[in-house]
Amino acid sequence: MGILDPILIIKAAGVIGIILIVFAETGLFFGFFFPGDSLLFTAGIFASQGYFSIGLLLVGCIIAAVLGDSVGYWSGKKYGRKLFDQDKGFFFKKKRLYDAEVFYEKHGKSTIIIARFVPIIRTFAPIIAGIGSMNYPLFLSYNIFGGIFWVSLMLIAGYFLGGLIPNPDKYIIPIAFLIIVLSFLPIAIKMIKFKFNKE
Repeated sequence: MGILDPILIIKAAGVIGIILIVFAETGLFFGFFFPGDSLLFTAGIFASQGYFSIGLLLVGCIIAAVLGDSVGYWSGKKYGRKLFDQDKGFFFKKKRLYDAEVFYEKHGKSTIIIARFVPIIRTFAPIIAGIGSMNYPLFLSYNIFGGIFWVSLMLIAGYFLGGLIPNPDKYIIPIAFLIIVLSFLPIAIKMIKFKFNKE
């Protein structure tokens, strides 16, 4: 998995680094390529082995996820649909905004919660909410619930699995890889459907 290997990221970054990565993935345009789901899940396994405090991870990552989405929202609010005119290389492609907009139109306000579990869409959905007509208090309520639900589910699932399996460090890489595959599966299915419908 190279530089995006969640184990390498966790070992190099520590708790503060994990929190900052969660913020970057949810709040910054370039954060879409971070492996948020597998990072949190793997961090939960590490916490079960005593490397980190699960309580500190939960609180810190939830705050980071909520703040990140809020930054995305206000970016969309500030720049509006002018962002759709941007297409600056790998880190910002307007296609990702269009994909997030389609996702938002399909799922409505629940997008802010559902998108937490969908890579790439997770980064751009708050921006679309800011560009659109969703008022901030309503957005914030969905944002807080989604942030708590996503972070808690990923971290606690990893934490309990780490406590159940002997020597879980042997299985971290295949588990993290499986989570990444499952995370990208909805996008892959969508792309396949789009290709067949286009033909």
